[in-house]
Amino acid sequence: MTVAFVIGGTLFGSALLWVSCGRLEEATDRLARYHGIPDAVKGSVLLAVASSMPELVTALLASSVHQDFELGLAAIIGSAIFNILVIPACAVYARGGPLGANRALVYREAQFYLISVFVLMVTLSLSVIYGGLGTQELPGGSEIYSGEFSRSLAVFPLLLYGLYLYIQLQEVRQTPDKNRLRDGINATKEGGILLVCIGLILVGVEVLLRVAITLGEMLETPTFLWGMTIVAAATSVPDTFVSVRASVLGRDESSLSNVFGSNVFDLLVAVPLGVIVAGSIVVNFTQIVPMMMFLILATVVMLVFMLRNMEINIRESHIMILLYVAFAIWMTLEAFGFTSVLGVR
Repeated sequence: MTVAFVIGGTLFGSALLWVSCGRLEEATDRLARYHGIPDAVKGSVLLAVASSMPELVTALLASSVHQDFELGLAAIIGSAIFNILVIPACAVYARGGPLGANRALVYREAQFYLISVFVLMVTLSLSVIYGGLGTQELPGGSEIYSGEFSRSLAVFPLLLYGLYLYIQLQEVRQTPDKNRLRDGINATKEGGILLVCIGLILVGVEVLLRVAITLGEMLETPTFLWGMTIVAAATSVPDTFVSVRASVLGRDESSLSNVFGSNVFDLLVAVPLGVIVAGSIVVNFTQIVPMMMFLILATVVMLVFMLRNMEINIRESHIMILLYVAFAIWMTLEAFGFTSVLGVR
């Protein structure tokens, strides 16, 4: 019965997110065209927020309902790694050729995303420096460092996201009104669809979180490892769908900006909102740091590929996929105690 729930719950939750987020993004896209939002902003903000709704819901439910913030944080970091390595590669495979970039995308969106990663890392570090809860020694002799991630610290990432929105707003103001397309679009109807889809996303994410918790109990492994892999991959399905569809239609900038925008939202909004809703959260710094470092590595690899010829080609996509496979293998080894970088056992 437990195995059936894990398999059925994973398939059901993933399918529900796929369908509901697909419709959510269609409604968001139509509203963006209704208001004349430019493609770069539409991809990096509106579609990114819409496709990141599962990650936001994951952070909120994990911390408030299941009292397991690490599960939600792990799912968000794992989703960010999936977005950076797997989604661009899938977009390249789907179109059968390189995915082009431009200097504005690389030097604005990509670099702001990299800043977002470091800001979250610094915020987590401050939770140990100023809210340190001491160390805990494991049976093997290794130590775990933990700290208190308070609501006051959560404000800093949110302020940075406010700056990001301000930058995007300046681009919207430079867009002429003639870009608006209002014929055949019912803004009220599309807004109603947004609310219904968010409700369905709540259901899908809750099922996936219960799958992760069940796996942890069944295999006697920490739940955050399954949040880092299964929940993260499932919640990234909408982002994959958006970017792949944009690349097939030839909208390279929108495809890549959605990846960066989604990760910026996940790191600067989803994580701190989970803390604000749940109150002060205890963060296992020993486990978080290696995963954040892998996220930085994945980001650097993608940026290097993009900067070479302002594109990501098929050979580079193979490397990115292999890097994600290596990450999944590492998480599996940690889960069953073959490696102990994260101090799990």
